[in-house]
Amino acid sequence: MGVLMRRTRIAPNVAAAACAALLLLPAAAAVPAAAATTPRTAAAAPAAAQGRGELVSVKRLYRLATPRKVAAELRSSGFDAGAVRYGVDAYRLEYRTVDPHGRPTTASGLLALPRGREGRLRAVSFAHGTGSHKSDAPSMRRHGFLPSPSLTYASAGFAAVAPDYLGMGTSPGLHPWMDVPSETTASLDMLRAARAVVPLERKVAVTGFSQGASAALGLARSLQAGEDRWFRLGALAPVSGAYDFGGTELKALLGGELEPKSSVVYAAYTLVAFNRLHDVYDSPKQVFKGNARHIEALFDGRHTGRQIMAGTPGTVKQLLTDEGMRMLERPTGEFAAALRTASSVCDGWAPRVPTRLYLAGGDQEAAVENTAVCRAELRRRGADVPVVDVGPVDYEDSRHLGSNVAATASIVRWLLSDPR
Repeated sequence: MGVLMRRTRIAPNVAAAACAALLLLPAAAAVPAAAATTPRTAAAAPAAAQGRGELVSVKRLYRLATPRKVAAELRSSGFDAGAVRYGVDAYRLEYRTVDPHGRPTTASGLLALPRGREGRLRAVSFAHGTGSHKSDAPSMRRHGFLPSPSLTYASAGFAAVAPDYLGMGTSPGLHPWMDVPSETTASLDMLRAARAVVPLERKVAVTGFSQGASAALGLARSLQAGEDRWFRLGALAPVSGAYDFGGTELKALLGGELEPKSSVVYAAYTLVAFNRLHDVYDSPKQVFKGNARHIEALFDGRHTGRQIMAGTPGTVKQLLTDEGMRMLERPTGEFAAALRTASSVCDGWAPRVPTRLYLAGGDQEAAVENTAVCRAELRRRGADVPVVDVGPVDYEDSRHLGSNVAATASIVRWLLSDPR
């Protein structure tokens, strides 16, 4: 999840609030087109497996030629610039992957590289929080909250690899929100595509924020299980995740424990997105009050966060019918099974690498109890993982977003100390 909350005012590039890092940035702020350039041609790269992870295209998006320019960019976006050592070149990769049903499709993502750094680079895979519009993705933004973590890692000397997710960026179709299996395949295949562009070390540092925290855990499990012939898990640091999404998170959301307006968007997105894959309801009128088809249509990838905020009611009770509330409180059948999958990212395994779980106390979008649940599950499997509370940090009036800003600064320092 990961909500871009803005409770008191609207900045030029940020809207009022939204769900799961709902990055409410106007579509006009997207990255301008740039000439296609590759730091290394696909033909010269190590042979990639046919199909999944195959590089389709590389487009240079922008260049921050000096460390000073990167530092200025980060500071203007509210991010720490203390680890900046290099300029950065940013590219959009398009690559082959699979959809939630295993059918071939394409996806996009941001590859940010340190200028002048020679030899193999260590990759940092960063999975972003939720967006509403297809352009709410790292490779589609030039400034602000979305690309800043990648710029942070790249300017410190890492290869920052940030998938846009299915249905986001230039990927066709609708986004399968909180579908951890497809987030995992899109993230792993993005790493493979990045390796076709630049030489990468085997060990990958994996991180992600909010919705992306669950995606990061999915990728980490797949890497540790040896699902790629080259890449291995090197370190893991998810931030402010709704790890127990179908349990702790939905209970807090429906119980009024989280910020009301973001809870409305979370609840609506849950039903709409899961219905696309799992036939949760027959008609939107079953679950939404008022103009139910309008609520459903808001999550088509063409509406901005502002439009979603304006088009939804103020409370969950005003949003959901009795049946809609029951479906979320007591899910059954395929919906219940899908929620269990989304809630099991910490279950049944233990990372065998340096790991930290980041949060911000007082987070009103991702219940902090999610992290306690995750830590307990990992501990049962033998991994006593520390929790790092970054404190009362706000970004655009959101403790949730602030956790990503503060955690990014902490994680890059941690990785530079060589945890692996």
